[in-house]
Formats: sequence, C-alpha cells, structure tokens
Amino acid sequence: MKIGILETGKLPPELLDRHGPYDRMFGRMIHKVDDSIEIVNRDMVEAGDIPASPHEADAWIITGSKHGVYDPLPWIEPLKEFLRSAYAAKVPIVGICFGHQILAEALGGKVVKSDRGWGAGVHTYDIDAVEPWMSGDRRTVDVHAMHQDQVVEKPADARVIASSKFCDFAGLAYGDHALSMQPHPEFEAAFQGDLLTARRGTVISEEVADRAIDSLANGVDNELVGTWIVDFLKHAAQRKSA
Repeated sequence: MKIGILETGKLPPELLDRHGPYDRMFGRMIHKVDDSIEIVNRDMVEAGDIPASPHEADAWIITGSKHGVYDPLPWIEPLKEFLRSAYAAKVPIVGICFGHQILAEALGGKVVKSDRGWGAGVHTYDIDAVEPWMSGDRRTVDVHAMHQDQVVEKPADARVIASSKFCDFAGLAYGDHALSMQPHPEFEAAFQGDLLTARRGTVISEEVADRAIDSLANGVDNELVGTWIVDFLKHAAQRKSA
C-alpha cells in the first residue's frame, strides 16, 4: 500500500532538526502499525506539488499546518479541488488538524478562528460513533491537540464520530472512504513539549502553554488512534478495489 502525505505545513528549523518533517512523523506512526506501507511526500507549501490524479497513491493523508484554510495562499484552492476529486473517486483520505479543516471546507463545511482560543496539550475526546475499523472498546481517547481554528459547520455528508468539550466536531467520517480528526495522533510528547515551549508567550499565552505542558504527563492513545487510521485506510482501499 502506498500512502501519499499532503504536507501543508513546515516546521521551524530548530524543531525540524530534532523531530523531522511532518511526513516523517506520520511515517513513524504508520510504520508502528505496518512497516510495509510506502510513504511518499507531496509538498503543498513550497512546491505547490498538487498530485495530477488522486490515483497516484492508494490513499492520502493531509497534515497539520500553521496556516488557516481561509488564508489567501496559492495552493489552498487547488488542494480543495484535489480533495473533492479524490472524494468523488472514493480514494481513501484522512485529514489531521488543518487537514481535518480543509477537507470539511472542501466538502461544504465551515471553519473559523474559534473564540474558544487555543486548544493545546493532551485533550480527552468522546467517541460518539464506534466504526468497524475501531479496535478495542474505548469510549474516550486522549490525544495531543494544537489548534485555534475549528470546524463549526460540518458538511452534509459528514457524521460526527468524536467530540470534546472544547471541540464539537473533533472527528468526522464521510461514507466509508474519508476520515478526519482535529487532534494530532502523530505528535510525540517530546515534539509537543518543544512546540509548546517555542510558542509560549508569543503565539500562545504563557498560562495556556504552561497548562498544556503540564498535561503532557498524562500520556496519550497515539498507538491506538494510529492503528485506527491505518485500519481505516486499509478497509477503505479494500472496499474501493472490491
């Protein structure tokens, strides 16, 4: 199986050197589940490398980003159009954070900079709908969060599968071939800690950052959610080829 990473964000050099780019983070998460999966990266931000066809990979993952889906960047609208074509072709898609937001916008939802402020650190999410690819018997999961924007209107085709007190539409599923979530299962605690420290007192208030840093001691369900994502993509790809 080949998964294409649609990289929509770039890390600052000091974080990049230690933790690697987003495609490497997703690669580590995916390969813990299945190390036979091939990962290819497509750079949206600097190269505008929109795939010519959704069939260039078996599935696509859209990463997080510091940008907003409403920013007037030259690759935003072409990426939305690509996601609509992939969705229409039933090529499996997973969106994470910004990826969650732009997939919702592309398919008819609405995203805004939330007046709830920054969601950062480890957040607890309720599982509102148990899907066939969800192993285990969990009603909540703890996952890293780092966002200020939120989906405030879901697309008509989407169903809510996860939510929290902070984020009403934290997980959305579209039919059986598209999935998105606001939190970051690809984040490791060391990266999240470095990111919060770098943004403390500048992008994020000291109070919010300190509370988020303290939450990192709680642990997360990254491996479980990573397994869900891989199983979803395999399940969706099998249904498409059947």
